[in-house]
Order: sequence, then C-alpha cells, then structure tokens
Amino acid sequence: MPQRNPILITGAAGAVGGVSRTMVDMLLEQGHPVRAFVRQDDERAAALRQAGAEVFVGDLLDIADVTAALKGCRRIYFSMSLSPYYTDAVGLMAAAARAQGDIEVFVNISEYEQSFMTFEKMTASEEERRAWLGGLITQWSPQQRAHWVAERMLEWSGLPTVNIRAAMFVENPLMTWLALGPLSEGELRLPFGPHRLAPIAGYDVAELCVKILADPEPHISKSYELNGPELKDMHGFAEDFSAVLGRPVTYVPVEVETWNETYIDSADALAAVPHTVEHLKTLTRLMGGGGYRGVTDQLETLLGRPPKTVRWALRNHPLIQKLASA
Repeated sequence: MPQRNPILITGAAGAVGGVSRTMVDMLLEQGHPVRAFVRQDDERAAALRQAGAEVFVGDLLDIADVTAALKGCRRIYFSMSLSPYYTDAVGLMAAAARAQGDIEVFVNISEYEQSFMTFEKMTASEEERRAWLGGLITQWSPQQRAHWVAERMLEWSGLPTVNIRAAMFVENPLMTWLALGPLSEGELRLPFGPHRLAPIAGYDVAELCVKILADPEPHISKSYELNGPELKDMHGFAEDFSAVLGRPVTYVPVEVETWNETYIDSADALAAVPHTVEHLKTLTRLMGGGGYRGVTDQLETLLGRPPKTVRWALRNHPLIQKLASA
C-alpha cells in the first residue's frame, strides 16, 4: 500500500521526459502523494498541479524554503541542475533533513564517475591520473567535484542515503541538441574516437528511483553504478540514429578540443553558464580518452527487466522526434 506522507521531488519542473518529471508521473500513477519542488510558478508548475502533485515554489539555496518544503515528507529525491552552488544545495537539504529527524530515505542523484573518483585516485600523482583517465585530463570538472563532496556530506550526515551513480544519459546534450546540426546532414560528429560507451536512458533511472522511494529499506547506504545495456562504439550509435531518423547517418570522429571549440564554446545557449561548459568539456575529454570502461548489470538486476536501449531513448526524445519528422 502506498505510504501517505508526501514524497519530496526536487528539480520537478524539468522537461517532460526528464528524470524528476517522469518520477512525479510514475509516483502519482502508483498512488503516492508527491510534493514537487520548483523554482518558478509557471506553466510547468501548472502542469504538475494538473497531474496531481502538490507544488512547492522555492529556492534550494534558501534554508527556510528547503525546511518548509520538507515538512511532513520522510522520503526525498534530490536533483539539481548543473550549478556552482550544487554542494550548497545538498548541504542545506541535508541540514533540514537532519533537523526534521524522521527521514526514511534520501535518494541522491549522482554520477557514474563517482565510482572511480576515489580519494586514492584523486590524490595520485599526475602521471597516475593521466594513465587512469585515458591520458587527456588530470582534473575533474567543478560539477564532478561537487558530486564527490555531496556524497561525502551525506555520508557524514548519517542520513539514510542511496546514491544513484548514473552513466551519461542518452539524453545528454552531447548526444542530442549539440549533435542536431550534423545529424540533419547525415553525420554523427563526436570526439570519442574508437571508444565504446553504454549510456543510460533517463526513463530507467526514474523508474529505479521510484522503486527505491516506494520501498527504501533494501537500498539504504548503498551506491549503485548504473549504465545502459549496450556497450558500443560511435558507429553503433550512428546506426541507432539512422534507424530512428529513417535516413543514413555516418559517424565522423572529431578531435576532442576541436569539437569542444566548435560545438560547446560556440553554443549561444551555453555562453552564460561557464560551469556547465567546463563540465561538458571534461566529459568529452574523459570519454575521448577512454575514461569509461565496461558495463555493470546492476540496472537490470534492480529493475527486474532489461534496460531501455539507446534506440528506444532516441525515439522518445522530443528533439530527435522533431528532427525525424523534418
């Protein structure tokens, strides 16, 4: 039977199909009351109310707002857009949760990189770090460091935490809106060379987080390293795009820094967010250097079904759908 305390979902005003927004719909369908934390009372907030969620409008960087949003909730899903204030927001939510004192689970969306951002690896010599990270970088992005600190804060807080360390989403800008121009011309231009990746569908992450929130006890104090079911190179992804778009798509490898300059540095939408720019460029350097290795079966085990494929996720992405119909 669904529990009756509202479940707090932050980042709930994300795009339809995003993890938080998908979770709201799933939880409501299962009969769980949901309190959706949003930044602005706009059309997205209205859509959440129409779906049946209680909407709380506030600022994750205001402890009074965070405390008020949490009141009466015992289960938390924490997510926030890339931000230089990410650790501040996690710390404030953790402080409010400790002050309230009756939290059953704090589901923390994290990153796959955290599975190998160990203290030993992060403090190794530059030569060792270059060898471990594929030879392209020795430093993590500010956002990756923020997630590392966030996990440590939650560990120290004593809260019943579950870390969801998801690999790159299929829906990541690198694979979607930053790739749209070349895709419209039949080319998948990415800086990943011959390396193989296993990106994950956001829908699967949402479903797993809902399962944990509905029955948290088996998952407390665990960290899950999750990726998609298919480890393939970019030629394989080009085949996926070709199938979804209904036209031939060819993979064209581009040197990492050339790609960063061409597609990230020149993107008008990223000009005002240097924190996001640095994170995306670090991801391309990691993946372009072979920094992601292998796959795990944790997602299929936890879901009790095969994970969604890249092709499924692309077919359900609004921007790719629009390009397919153009």
